[in-house]
Amino acid sequence: MVDMKGSIIINAFSTPEESVKCAERLREEFINKGVSCDIVTNGSLLTYLENGGVVTQLKGNDFIVYLDKDKYLSACLENAGLKLFNSHEAVRRCDDKAETYIFLCEKGYSVPKTIFGTLCYSPEKEISLSVIDNVEKALNNYPIIVKESFGSMGKGVYMAKNRDELIEIANKVKLKPHLFQEYLGKKFGVDVRIIVIGGKAVACMERRNENDFRSNVAKGGWVIKTTPPAKFISLAEAVAKEIDLDYCGIDLLYGNNGEPVVCEVNSNAFFIGMEKATGKNVAKLYVEHVINTVKGR
Repeated sequence: MVDMKGSIIINAFSTPEESVKCAERLREEFINKGVSCDIVTNGSLLTYLENGGVVTQLKGNDFIVYLDKDKYLSACLENAGLKLFNSHEAVRRCDDKAETYIFLCEKGYSVPKTIFGTLCYSPEKEISLSVIDNVEKALNNYPIIVKESFGSMGKGVYMAKNRDELIEIANKVKLKPHLFQEYLGKKFGVDVRIIVIGGKAVACMERRNENDFRSNVAKGGWVIKTTPPAKFISLAEAVAKEIDLDYCGIDLLYGNNGEPVVCEVNSNAFFIGMEKATGKNVAKLYVEHVINTVKGR
């Protein structure tokens, strides 16, 4: 029996069944360790600012497993003195894809060639063709990948195969933060997802989709257990350490010469599919990391 109490926070509007399953799996493993743990949605959680401080009903918890991307709530909870897994800063860096790429590039990590979209504030205006010209000059060739800066499960990610499609997609996303990237087509519809906990890669799988450039299971992809080259593992661990993530799923693409290239970093990556594909008890490993870290404090 561990004298410890915590909460798992999920988004109030979570629709993927897997999101809830992940929270339930973690709670199950906490209970197995004798740790009291509740599942709470951000929408039901009363937290507010008052008199120069933060008031929250979670005051007194030893830890919070943060499976949401609500950066305002995470900032408030940390300001209230609560220990979050992952931290507010780590969640913030991962939530915004543009910020992730900028941060990693500053640290010298390889990411796809990227040019950031010009944000439009007038719905009736069309994207300037000079913006399209700059994207074509920077990325040289089609197809071109367009990503909304916020989103998951392959949502808000598009492929433009020619100039007309690029103009159409650019106008579609013009009111949202977005970016344009080179297409790394070494392996169509394939990436490597690596789960890193406490700085160590604990499970790996390859995601494949023969019918879509997006490998996400939500877009029709499937997964297989894999043992990627050592350089994939070392890159995933280094990136997780750089962003200071307790837990994450790092998606790596195959570069033009087979080298690993960071595609995305997910601070609240689903792991049910990973457990099924690899036989690894990811939930247990994460729970053990949380308990040992809290004990160490």
